[in-house]
Amino acid sequence: MPMVVGVVAGMAVAAVLVLIGLFKLMWRVAEPNEALVISGSKHRVEGLEEGMGFRIVTGRGTLVMPGVQVVRKLSLDLNETELHVDCVTHQGIPLKVRGVVIFKVGDDFVSIANAARRFLDQQKMMSERVHNVFAGHLRSIVGGLTVEDMIRDREKLTGQTRAACGTEMEKLGLIVDSLQIHEIEDPTGYIQNLAMPHAAAVQRDARIAQAEANRLATEAEQASFARMAEATRDSEILQAGYQAERDKAAAKARQAGPHAEAAARQEVVVQETRVAELEAHRREQQLQADVRKPADAKAYEKRTLAEAERDARISAAEAKAKETELAAAAEATRVKAAAGAEAEATKARGAASAAATRATGEAEAAAAQARGLAEAEATKAQGLAEAEAIAARASALAENQEAVVAQQLAEKWPEIVQAGASAFGNVDNMVLLNGADGMAELFAKALTMGGTGLGLARQLLASMNQNGQAPAGTSPLNGSVAPPSQKVPVEGN
Repeated sequence: MPMVVGVVAGMAVAAVLVLIGLFKLMWRVAEPNEALVISGSKHRVEGLEEGMGFRIVTGRGTLVMPGVQVVRKLSLDLNETELHVDCVTHQGIPLKVRGVVIFKVGDDFVSIANAARRFLDQQKMMSERVHNVFAGHLRSIVGGLTVEDMIRDREKLTGQTRAACGTEMEKLGLIVDSLQIHEIEDPTGYIQNLAMPHAAAVQRDARIAQAEANRLATEAEQASFARMAEATRDSEILQAGYQAERDKAAAKARQAGPHAEAAARQEVVVQETRVAELEAHRREQQLQADVRKPADAKAYEKRTLAEAERDARISAAEAKAKETELAAAAEATRVKAAAGAEAEATKARGAASAAATRATGEAEAAAAQARGLAEAEATKAQGLAEAEAIAARASALAENQEAVVAQQLAEKWPEIVQAGASAFGNVDNMVLLNGADGMAELFAKALTMGGTGLGLARQLLASMNQNGQAPAGTSPLNGSVAPPSQKVPVEGN
């Protein structure tokens, strides 16, 4: 019995071991960076056509029937291929483009299936195939660009290349993680020649900057030297000032005694001067009280008495005139009354024609009297006006002879200008050497010729008498002597 139990236990252990061995033989696990492609039976996978004949497993384990199904692995790692492409630009310039493409198999089942069909047994040839695809498209894209475009915008070149290769890479089941253009080689030196103007400009700016820096450094050094010299000068000036103050203090100390004596003497003189001023002021006040005020009182008294006497005489004269006026008025009234009575008597005795004749005669007499009075008044007014004008002119000549001369010259200025212009009456052609200044100088001389009598007029005015009349035979306007038979009128009345 124990032997049977041991045999059964051994058989069970053997069966378990066989089962474990069979499980290990049939179980396959896909690593994170690989995909298992299982072929040998029909499987339907989402996204794939039915009856493809293989199954894809990623990231998990699966059972495989040995001898019936075959399991192969497709790497999902990143791959890298170097690009060394000889291209020709749109300008016909040959270039060598150096870059790198980083790619891998897509993570979806469609990409894995496409890559499995093309590269499952040729995964080492994947980089070469990708290089060929990118090289062809890169040559095509570079052929449509210029060198300047490639240099200034490499991102554009990269984007166009990735876009052009995207469809083909998708058919191959590959995706591009990165495309980088590392270098653009120029065998002909075109790029270097393009850079030469910029390099020259940079060198120029560098030289200018260096020269400016040198200039600033030199200015700073000169300013530093100037500040050092200024500090030295200020120090010497301060030292000289301190020395002068010391010398001044010593001189003051030496002069302290004489100065104190002179100050004391000056104080004595000041006090004596004040005493003299007070004495003079006292004497002046005494003179005011003793002499000036009594004299002013006497003068005021005399002036008041004279004014009173003058007012009395004026009052008496006015009273006498009033009395005479009243007497004359009374006499005139008496005579008028007598004449009226006589006229009435004569009128009563005369005929109507006599009355008319008398009335006509009285009217004519009254008119003649009125005319005589008017002529007398006009003559009197004219005489007074002439007298006042003569007096005013005499006063004006006495106060301001220059103003009178200027006024008379202004009144006669048209005649003076005409006389000056007559100097050019017989001139046909005139040549001026200095333009407008010459013309102004010429007219100034002409006007001077017309007004040369100004100085003589002033001399004659100085010799005029106090009545404002010029000596006989002279004119205060033009300063010339007139003939004896000719009278020159004096303007300004």
